[in-house]
Amino acid sequence: MSFLKQGLPLIVALGFGLSTLLGLLFVPSLAHTLLGWGTLLAVVALLFGVLNLFFVHAGRLFRGNLYSGVLVLSMLAVFVLAVLDGLELTQGAADMAFHWAQAPIEATLAALLAFFLLFAAARLLHRRPNRWSFIFFITLVIILISQSPLPEAAANWVGWLSDILTIVFAGAGMRGLLIGVALGAVTIATRILVGMERPYNQ
Repeated sequence: MSFLKQGLPLIVALGFGLSTLLGLLFVPSLAHTLLGWGTLLAVVALLFGVLNLFFVHAGRLFRGNLYSGVLVLSMLAVFVLAVLDGLELTQGAADMAFHWAQAPIEATLAALLAFFLLFAAARLLHRRPNRWSFIFFITLVIILISQSPLPEAAANWVGWLSDILTIVFAGAGMRGLLIGVALGAVTIATRILVGMERPYNQ
C-alpha cells in the first residue's frame, strides 16, 4: 500500500518528467507525443472541473439560490448554442452570445475598475500620504487622462507620458514578474524531478 501511494507516483512522475526533458533535448517526436498526452489530460481535467461546477450549482439551484440558477442556465444555453453550431444548424450562435453578453459585462467591469482604482488611490493618499502613494495617484491620473478625448496637443503630450509609464516602467515590472515565474517553475520542476517535491501525494 505504501508503494502504491508513494513509490508508484514517484516513479511515474520521474519517468515522464525525465522522458519529456530528454525528448526536448534529443528526441523532439517523443517530447511532442508526451506533451500531447499532457494537453489531453489537461482538457479532461478542465471538462471534469466544468461538470463539477455545473452539478454543484445545480444542487444550489434546487435549494433556492437564484445566482446559481443564472449560472446553470447560462452554461446550458452556451452548450446548446455550441452544439447547434457544431451540427451546422446555426452559424456563429455561440460567438454571438459571447459578443452580446460576455463582452459587455467584461467592458462594464473594466470601466468600473478605473473608478475603483482612482477611489482607492485617493483613499491611500489620504490615509498614508507618502511618496509611493503620491506616485501611484499621479500615474493613475495620467493613464486615465490618456484614455479620454483630449485636444491634439495635450493628447500627444499625455500620450507620450502614458507610453513611458506603460512601456518602460510597467513593461519592466512585467518582465521581472515573468522571469520570477519562469525561475519558480524551473525550481519546482527540478524539485519534482529529483523527488524532493511530491504534490501528487497530497
